[in-house]
Amino acid sequence: MTQQYPAELPNKGPRPKEELEDLERIWATPKGFKLLTAVNNTVVGTIYIGAAFLFFVLAGILALVMRTQLAVPDNNFVSQDLYNQLFTVHGTTMMFLFAVPAVEALGVMLLPQMLAARDLPFPRLSAFAIWAYIIGGLVFFSTILYDLAPKGGWFMYPPLTLTEYSPGDNADFWLLGIGFIEISAIAGAIEIIVGVLRTRPPGMTLARMPIFAWAMLIFATMIVFAFPAVILATMLLELERAFGWHFFNATYGGDALLWQHLFWFFGHPEVYIIFLPAAGLVSMIIPTMAQTPLVGYRLIVVALIATGFFSFGLWVHHMFTTGIPGLSLAFFSAASMAVAIPSGIQVFSWIATLAAGKTRIRMTVPSLFIMGFLFIFVLGGLTGVMVAAVPFDFQAHDTYFIVAHLHYVVVGGMVFPLFATFYFWVPLVSRKMLSERLGRWAFWLMFIGFNTAFFPMHITGLAGMPRRVWTYPGYLGWDLLNLISTIGAFTMAAGVLVFIIDLVRNFRFGPGGPENPWNAGTLEFLPNDVYSTRSIPHVTSREPLWDQPNLAQQVREGLHYLPNAPTGGRETIITSVIEAKPQYVIQMPGPSWTQFAAAAFTAACFLLLTVKAVAVALTCGVLAIVSCILWAWQLDRPDQGEVDIGGGIRLPTYMTGSLSHSWWAMVILMLVAASLYISYIFSYLYLWTVSPEIWAPGGSPALPPLTYPLGSALLLICGSVLVHWAKKRLPAAGRLSLSALALLVLAAALLAGAVGLEVLGHLQTGLDPSANAYSAMVYMASVLTGQAAFAVIILCAFACGGLVARRLDRKRCVTFDNAALLYWYTAAQGLCGLVLIHGFPRLIG
Repeated sequence: MTQQYPAELPNKGPRPKEELEDLERIWATPKGFKLLTAVNNTVVGTIYIGAAFLFFVLAGILALVMRTQLAVPDNNFVSQDLYNQLFTVHGTTMMFLFAVPAVEALGVMLLPQMLAARDLPFPRLSAFAIWAYIIGGLVFFSTILYDLAPKGGWFMYPPLTLTEYSPGDNADFWLLGIGFIEISAIAGAIEIIVGVLRTRPPGMTLARMPIFAWAMLIFATMIVFAFPAVILATMLLELERAFGWHFFNATYGGDALLWQHLFWFFGHPEVYIIFLPAAGLVSMIIPTMAQTPLVGYRLIVVALIATGFFSFGLWVHHMFTTGIPGLSLAFFSAASMAVAIPSGIQVFSWIATLAAGKTRIRMTVPSLFIMGFLFIFVLGGLTGVMVAAVPFDFQAHDTYFIVAHLHYVVVGGMVFPLFATFYFWVPLVSRKMLSERLGRWAFWLMFIGFNTAFFPMHITGLAGMPRRVWTYPGYLGWDLLNLISTIGAFTMAAGVLVFIIDLVRNFRFGPGGPENPWNAGTLEFLPNDVYSTRSIPHVTSREPLWDQPNLAQQVREGLHYLPNAPTGGRETIITSVIEAKPQYVIQMPGPSWTQFAAAAFTAACFLLLTVKAVAVALTCGVLAIVSCILWAWQLDRPDQGEVDIGGGIRLPTYMTGSLSHSWWAMVILMLVAASLYISYIFSYLYLWTVSPEIWAPGGSPALPPLTYPLGSALLLICGSVLVHWAKKRLPAAGRLSLSALALLVLAAALLAGAVGLEVLGHLQTGLDPSANAYSAMVYMASVLTGQAAFAVIILCAFACGGLVARRLDRKRCVTFDNAALLYWYTAAQGLCGLVLIHGFPRLIG
């Protein structure tokens, strides 16, 4: 249902004071221990950023210990074993626990304000992702204190990380802990995609979105397609370590390079996953510095999309020295150089915007960090082009030149914009501004310290110093350069310490900070409180605060949309994807313990599996599922009909089908599952090329008779048809449909039977999953389809509960729609798996 806008302001005159009091009461932040139940984006976003910054500081401390060890030759400040743990945890923490979570946290905190929404559409999902990340991350980092930290590097290459060479639980903490944290990152990505596409204010078309919203949309989309690859890799390696399913052991037909392909298909896009939101922040700050609109807005959007697209064709950039064919080297080298073009477009756009400024640029602390970013990132980009050249990479690979390049790109491309963001947007969540004087000290110490630490590493690397060595002899000529790098590292740390002092002295969480101190043109600097914006404005341009001078006052007086709480609870407006026309009012949940309990029990399940406490882990898993069911049950609110949002526009408060934000979230989740399964198909075919002799019907046990896969296929198809029939038999409001209930139960049983029949067929032939890579890959197909089927069965059970409680009917059927979508996807995945497992070996045989 799409509405037209009124020609004038939706509301006339200031709104009653009682409406504002209602908003303050409804959106009030819990106090004390109940703060753990909060779901307001400003609260959970600030906690998220604080946790990410904590991990940045902790990883930095580990870096200082490593630099102390390398400051002089033949040092024994730490042992070799501890050093291996240090650089593994340092790299893992920086990449997995700081870089991606920090930019995702900024999205959670800033996007609702930039989009003038009351909150993101799934606030409890954000809170779940954040607490899962915090709990899992703290437990993982603490392993360095107990000699349980992994030692295989942040990339965890097999065969070094196989049980034969990494016994104990150290590597398992990485595999289960980081794999779980990536799942929480995907949950946040789903929230961000739906939030950007569906909660924009009326009038904010895609062409009027803030650049940061574009960057976060691309960032989250990249997570959806990149992270499943590393999740699959961690699953395969953990199964090999725990149960002897051979995926990476060459003796049994596996290949260690499979890990590199899967890891770097995630790992190289991750560099741009980190960079693109930071670039979006820069594209927001620079126009404010120059007091002029961004030059080349559309080119910047195209450049962001192109960077995201190109990044998925660069993963072999990290594998030039692994012996891959020359044609592949040429292709990936060219792609690695081509990605510099969209990055260059952005740099030139920023320079042009500064040059076109209407006023003299004032060198505030955010401006200084932006200038530092431009200098460092451009240098990092230039060395990136160098290592994209295959002959040069052959010489520089695995030397300190690569360490320098990585840090120039990541620190320059993400850390400096992040600190600019802290100083620029702190008024949104703090009653006081941070100090300009301390901020300048922090910048110069960080800028000088960083370049002193990492620029000499280029020379150290060209002089032959390999990375990941814990000491070196003095006669090689690396000692002075390493000492300089160590001095620079401690100088940079001093800058971070000054920033922390600034935070302690001046950061005071809560609304009431200076209103638009930078004279920015975007909506996040509208008057705000715990409920975000007082009313949701109608946007007519990209810089509404510049083009509509009275907008802030109008919003404060409640003259725009949704100035009150017509449903009596938390809500915001859902708009159309392209034109941002109002479609319905979403009723959002308030504080609850359910999402916190779900996060805590899920984290406990994964982490207890690490130490082989299987019974307790499974108990925690069951409790996590129960918490999720209670969480979802509370969300199923009654339809309140149409409500007035202002200007005579009345919108429904419940929506099903493709207009529903829940439908969009389920489709994105299906894309995640599809990306995971495509990564599996790649792995299956890759190992076939490595060891074709063991692929059935050659050296492995015979394939099951076709009656088994055909039976499984029939069950999947019949179950899908039953779900369709159940949809047509949903009851009228307030009634129970036993036929719909029976059809849904039978469909769930058929899905479980299809997976069970496939596994039974292989067991009947005597196929042992630990025999070789082929047998492991065969059973892995059933594992992946089985886990999807498990989720479907839970959703079906939830829908059945809704039917029995008479909360699910023909009009209120979002939960059924979601269960049906995932059921049909799982059936399609199962059919693809049957064709691959039973058809491909017969085809090549």
